[in-house]
Amino acid sequence: MSTAAPLSPATATQRHTGSTGRWLLAAVIIAAAAAIPVARYLIFWPLDQWQVDVEVYREAGVSLLIGRPVYSALTEAPQLLPFTYPPFAAFLALPLALVPFPVAAWAWTFGQVLATTAIVWYAGYRLIHRHGRADPLILAGLTALMLWLHPVSDGIRFGQINAFLVLAVLMDLRRPRPRLLRGVPPGVLVGLAMAVKLTPGVFVIHYLLCRRWREAATAIGTAVLVTVLAALAAPAASVTFWGSALQDPARLGPNRGTSNQSIRGVLLRLGPQGLPGTLLWLVLVAGVGWFGFRLAKRAYAAGDSIAEVATVGLLACLLSPVAWIHHFHWIVVVILAILGPDPWRDRRRLLAGALVTGWFLCRLPWWGISWIASAWPPLVVGRILQNADLLGALVALWLLAWSRPLGERDPGQSNDQWTQASPT
Repeated sequence: MSTAAPLSPATATQRHTGSTGRWLLAAVIIAAAAAIPVARYLIFWPLDQWQVDVEVYREAGVSLLIGRPVYSALTEAPQLLPFTYPPFAAFLALPLALVPFPVAAWAWTFGQVLATTAIVWYAGYRLIHRHGRADPLILAGLTALMLWLHPVSDGIRFGQINAFLVLAVLMDLRRPRPRLLRGVPPGVLVGLAMAVKLTPGVFVIHYLLCRRWREAATAIGTAVLVTVLAALAAPAASVTFWGSALQDPARLGPNRGTSNQSIRGVLLRLGPQGLPGTLLWLVLVAGVGWFGFRLAKRAYAAGDSIAEVATVGLLACLLSPVAWIHHFHWIVVVILAILGPDPWRDRRRLLAGALVTGWFLCRLPWWGISWIASAWPPLVVGRILQNADLLGALVALWLLAWSRPLGERDPGQSNDQWTQASPT
């Protein structure tokens, strides 16, 4: 067996310097790409709409510090927004309350860009790690596109939490498991995400359907534990949230608004109202849920954890009564799942990924609003555009099924190169 000769110190230094240079260039590319939505929404955006969701989180932390009722406090006029998350999320917002609001907002934006970069790194590892020294530049190019997606840029606009939740769930389910989570039982991060926002609970349903009892129990146990701890620390806030605030749909904003791109949101705009509308929604949710959970189970059985996370993440948006546009941050994972490890060899995957990327790069729902407001014929085009994110999510769900033939296994699960090249 031949043994490679050790590198000379000069050669090793040259390679290290080249690698550092490539990573610095990647950072510059990502920063330049992020500068466009950041400048739009943090520099040129009207101050009365500036980072309104960061303000919501920060005010919850302030309420805990000063003893103010968490769920009665509102942000400053003209938004007057209430805190809508479980009490545990208010405790996570305490660091935001310790710094001035502008500092919190800029730090949160920087965190969103980093989190989105990490999502691309973890979800796109099969694609990124095929290129050796070009890995940093592939990561930067993919991240640049993802930062311009409508749901991602809307998250930057509002200062939303979705990038962090998607990253946590992705890290928890991805295989091979990130080394950062060595010693952390699978299901813990899903449980923490559930304690912050209820919609990640759809992953527990997925666990149960796949008979992954230990991961389901860990997720539920983690969520219950931190929720109980939050209740012990802030009993009044917990009683208010679980007793009344959770049942108040008005706290979430106008459910019929264009920003709600869930199945229910579209039906509220277009479908029958009252009991017939509710029954139709339940039927559609059952059908989409049956298809989606079956697809996610198939991806899990095939060892494709990226397609698995992408599918269940889409279901979290489609099945929820309310899914604002920025909730579709899961599209980042979806696109990378569709592209797979080598889209250049299978050009159909490349075209499918480009279709979903192009769809969500456009702000189609607002184009639809402009079409309707201008009374351009035919009106149906405006209605289709107004609800385009739901249509795009359904197309993406179908493309995930198309890109995952029955019985196909993820090549990364049978080749140790992915484990060796797995990100930290």
